[in-house]
Amino acid sequence: MSIEVRNLLKIYGEQKAVNNISFKVDKGEIVGFLGPNGAGKSTTMKIVTGYLQQNSGEAFVSGINVAEQPLEAKRKVGYLPEANALYYDMYIKEYLSFVAEIHGVKNEKAEIARVIDLVGLKLESNKKIGQLSKGYKQRVGLAAALIHDPEVLILDEPTSGLDPNQIIEIRDVIKQQGKNKTVLFSSHILQEVEAICDRVIIINRGQLVADDNLSNLQKGNKEKHIVIVQFKETIDKGLLEKLNGVESVEGPVAASYKLQTAAPELVRKQILELALQHNLNIVSLQSESQSLEDVFRTLTQKAE
Repeated sequence: MSIEVRNLLKIYGEQKAVNNISFKVDKGEIVGFLGPNGAGKSTTMKIVTGYLQQNSGEAFVSGINVAEQPLEAKRKVGYLPEANALYYDMYIKEYLSFVAEIHGVKNEKAEIARVIDLVGLKLESNKKIGQLSKGYKQRVGLAAALIHDPEVLILDEPTSGLDPNQIIEIRDVIKQQGKNKTVLFSSHILQEVEAICDRVIIINRGQLVADDNLSNLQKGNKEKHIVIVQFKETIDKGLLEKLNGVESVEGPVAASYKLQTAAPELVRKQILELALQHNLNIVSLQSESQSLEDVFRTLTQKAE
């Protein structure tokens, strides 16, 4: 129950859409697959699911070589593509029955009821797909990906078109599935990735630029840190701007200042010394990790 790609290369004309990338996702992992538009995320996912053939390299699903045994690999995979192609003239249950028959699902009616309940389609289940909102169409696509209880889930923008309440519901479904499946999903909503994933893979222009636990990425990038200090008194902002290692100072907001720095420990030490020298009372002093958005921008802009 894993996904593995080795030196994957896909070329369109003269452009390397995927440029010799390698990574592995194991059972029980929910991994966010990130990158700017055109980075190669969807191309990689299509290769892993057998929808595209790579120029070189290998892709494996549950130990099965996708290029050599495409049907066997596809039996292991549940795939929700970014362009969620559905038959709008079919009823939801009719469509799910169609997908279930393709996969040879046993106890078809019970499995259809299970996935309808799982993705929150119960109230809409007697409608035609064409009558549904974009968010509910997305749920139908997710139900179709889950109908055969696959070992591996590959989800390309699974929360696209959902409202905030629906996003939370689908987030919970993905987290639940991640307990006993391998899940790789892409999203442009970085807050969703932070909420669901412990590990993130970032690609840019077809190349792998990061593959690590989210906490390590946030701590490990030393180029940008924020130190937040709040004083009881109003102070001269210039005192903070003069500290060694401080790049910029925002504030005050409710006597709180945000200092951007590459040396947070040095800045914290200087703030404590400043407070002693000027008889200032510090209400709070803390460092703030980078958000995933900060990490994403730093890595993709650096790569460019």
